[in-house]
Amino acid sequence: MKKLAVMSALLVLLTSCSSPQEKIAGEVISCSSITSFTNETSIVLDCLDGGDGASLNGIKGPAIVNVWGSWCGPCKEEMPILRSFYKKAQGKVALFGVDVEEASIKDGRRFVENNGITWPNLFDADGKSRAYFGMGVPVTWFIAADSTVAYKHIGVLKNEIELITLTSKYLGVKL
Repeated sequence: MKKLAVMSALLVLLTSCSSPQEKIAGEVISCSSITSFTNETSIVLDCLDGGDGASLNGIKGPAIVNVWGSWCGPCKEEMPILRSFYKKAQGKVALFGVDVEEASIKDGRRFVENNGITWPNLFDADGKSRAYFGMGVPVTWFIAADSTVAYKHIGVLKNEIELITLTSKYLGVKL
């Protein structure tokens, strides 16, 4: 019993000493900066802001497309990596997200605002991106200048160095 009391006290002490995570405000922004072309096989998604979106399979690169869902814990884990990368990549490589499998568009918007996302995000309201992306998140796509998929990273990005290395290797963009 004494051991349990000591362990409980230590647990309370350790958790009370941790600093609270700083909340970084994000913003649901227009997708007007996403450059894409459409054709008869285009998969067109709306923008998370409610405006015009873009054609997924017509993205003009170099671009990085991060596929996420607000309900996905690993997606939240990689947002600090993407935020830091975005600051360095602006003007060199486009970054945007695709919010998938949401119960409501409001859930996706809230996720953007609560996780410091400041890049454009498309919204897949009816699952039509599955034909292009497949199932599961997070997935990060690297789109070459000629609009081909240069690489698909399945799973959580481990750190910013990994993302910078993949960007250099598959898109030829140095940060």
